[in-house]
Amino acid sequence: MPTSTGPSFGTLSIFFPMWNEEAYVHRAINAATTACVELMAAGEIDNYELIIVDDASTDATPRLADELAASDRHVKVVHHPVNRKLGGAMKTGFAAATGDLVLYTDADLPFDMAEIGKACRIMRLYESDIVSAYRHDRTGEGAAREIYTFFYNLLIRRLFGVRMRDINFAFKLCRRSIFEHISLVSEGSFIDAELIIRAKKLGYEVTQFGVDYFPRTRGVSTLSSPKVILKIVREMFALRKKLRNIQPVVKR
Repeated sequence: MPTSTGPSFGTLSIFFPMWNEEAYVHRAINAATTACVELMAAGEIDNYELIIVDDASTDATPRLADELAASDRHVKVVHHPVNRKLGGAMKTGFAAATGDLVLYTDADLPFDMAEIGKACRIMRLYESDIVSAYRHDRTGEGAAREIYTFFYNLLIRRLFGVRMRDINFAFKLCRRSIFEHISLVSEGSFIDAELIIRAKKLGYEVTQFGVDYFPRTRGVSTLSSPKVILKIVREMFALRKKLRNIQPVVKR
């Protein structure tokens, strides 16, 4: 355990892509703040920042986010003038992050934020570049989406040779230094897979671990709509050749 030798990591950046998440804004920031304060007390990090990426929301999300940023120096907000979907919001979040570590996740808190501590320990002990979580139990989100996810992960494995149990789950803790070599281009939900594919092809160490999953209880997720799935498939095949031809830059 890190003690007198100082924190294992410097600043942790956590960002939340948000589109019409007024029911979750405060809960997400409160949960992240609690987790980060505990990580500082444990000596895992020495500071933190929480970033809300407002993807041109039409509800009270922008106002609530700005109020949080005005009252807490750890919180900052980036507003999109037009909606850029998940991919655009994630690219903005990674670009806005200044920490040594960057965690991306959803505003609806699909996992217990206390799991971040475990992810930091895994990253430290296994010298990982990305720690990516998978869900122990997905039955709460419905059979159709569970089936879709199974075949999606299988397709990623066949097309790109990358084996992951839950490649699109919104829990990815990354060393910010990997983005010196990774430039993401996807605008849609394929961006989760693009990040992992690029990282593994470049030779970065990706470690998986399981977490308990908590389905959304407010609002409606659009990630499994036919329009979103079609965009994922289009981006996947458009980038297939480029992603398959990536050469390693990391020697292990």
